[in-house]
Amino acid sequence: MTDAVLGGSSDRWMCPSDRTMLPAGWTAQPERQRKGEELTDEEKEIINRVIARAEKMEEMEQERIGRLMTRLEDMRRSVLGDGVNRCILCGEQLGTRGQACVVCEDCKKNVCTKCGVQTTNNRPQAIWLCKICSEQREVWKRSGAWFFKGLPKQMLPQPMPVSKKGPQTPSEPRPAEPATPDPKIPSRAPTRGRLFPPPSLSATLGALEFSLLYDQDNSSLHCTLIKAKGLKPMDSNGLADPYVKLHLLPGASKSNKLRTKTLRNTRNPVWNETLVYHGITDEDMQRKTLRISVCDEDKFGHNEFIGETRVALKKLKANQKKNFNICLERVIPTKRTGTTGASRGMALYEEEVDRGGDVEERGKILVSLMYSTQQGGLIVGIVRCVHLAAMDANGYSDPFVKLWLKPDMGKKAKHKTQIKKKTLNPEFNEEFFYDIKHSDLAKKSLDISVWDYDIGKSNDYIGGCQLGITAKGERLKHWYECLKNKDKKIERWHTLQNENHVASD
Repeated sequence: MTDAVLGGSSDRWMCPSDRTMLPAGWTAQPERQRKGEELTDEEKEIINRVIARAEKMEEMEQERIGRLMTRLEDMRRSVLGDGVNRCILCGEQLGTRGQACVVCEDCKKNVCTKCGVQTTNNRPQAIWLCKICSEQREVWKRSGAWFFKGLPKQMLPQPMPVSKKGPQTPSEPRPAEPATPDPKIPSRAPTRGRLFPPPSLSATLGALEFSLLYDQDNSSLHCTLIKAKGLKPMDSNGLADPYVKLHLLPGASKSNKLRTKTLRNTRNPVWNETLVYHGITDEDMQRKTLRISVCDEDKFGHNEFIGETRVALKKLKANQKKNFNICLERVIPTKRTGTTGASRGMALYEEEVDRGGDVEERGKILVSLMYSTQQGGLIVGIVRCVHLAAMDANGYSDPFVKLWLKPDMGKKAKHKTQIKKKTLNPEFNEEFFYDIKHSDLAKKSLDISVWDYDIGKSNDYIGGCQLGITAKGERLKHWYECLKNKDKKIERWHTLQNENHVASD
């Protein structure tokens, strides 16, 4: 529809509607407008949707910066000294009879060593900053104002008028409503008044190099995080403490997350670390997306989100490794209502609403079956579970697995695995034996259920599945293959369902 032309002598971006000049070194000039033709309403709507999305991202960014500014202003209001004979922050006497004295590099005020922060700031010799100036530098970094000491301001184009009338469709942006000013956020220039390019044109977050491999035979997804380059500085020393977090979408938050180790004081980390998701089926590869987030670890506060990328798994070919080198993006975070801790720190960026309308996922279990002619019975192996639903307040479960061969064979029909504490991805590797004739096995069904162990009260049911002749799909196929192939161990993944079961006792 339009093409973006880089202006050699211009440093502004031109809106197709009125050729309004905008900063960023870009000019956008529609081909049809250069020929004197008007844009269609459909083209204007597309432009308006992009503008509306950019405005939403800017509102969230301004709120984040506002919180940083409020904290900084609170520190400034709480100063107790004169910065000459007394520490500017705590008011303690300085000098030979008082506290040791240093001078802040930025404000040139005297401060005690307890209220000062020593940093190299990429200089050969260490310098001192008072905590206020140190916090000010942090605000500059996190607000994008590192190279010019003021809050970032950006000009967004006005929405383009659409000539057609009638009720608005969901694809059309609604008229912007005047925002109610937040008294906690310091007064700043309005949203349309920034000096740096829109988020969609910014590439300042860094790039991430990684590879993905779907091992179809072992139902596993291997993600190798190789390195990142040019990450956004997050700490007062101009560096970051980055790590990478993986999240399979859609899916329960904690059970689907994996993370790398944290590398300290670097904007160019090299991890060379492989993280593996087990229990990934062909069906998962068609409908799931892998979210890869780069974050900055903070020992004394909340970890900070740097940027992310997402890969639809259906783009991968089975058993073929694919390499990626992608610039990180900062997407609009989605906040899940009613989730404990969702309003704190990284939770805003970690929660993801499943818009696919799928039934709640309870997890998967890897089961092996083998009829042993030598022992004259069925050997059932419970290998592992993945992505279990969290049943405890700490966000985890204490899972164990129950087996029941039906119709009832008495006490010999039931078995239990050991309990695995505080995990959503337990590994059991236990086998159980049923003394039964091969001819009788076809009349039986194997009930498999996963439970969360609770002390002093009833155990919580997580999910289950039933294998046998009366089952369907993969469950029937697994049972049939076991009956057909004596003395051969056959492993299959099965999805746990939230069905009604008897008590776990």
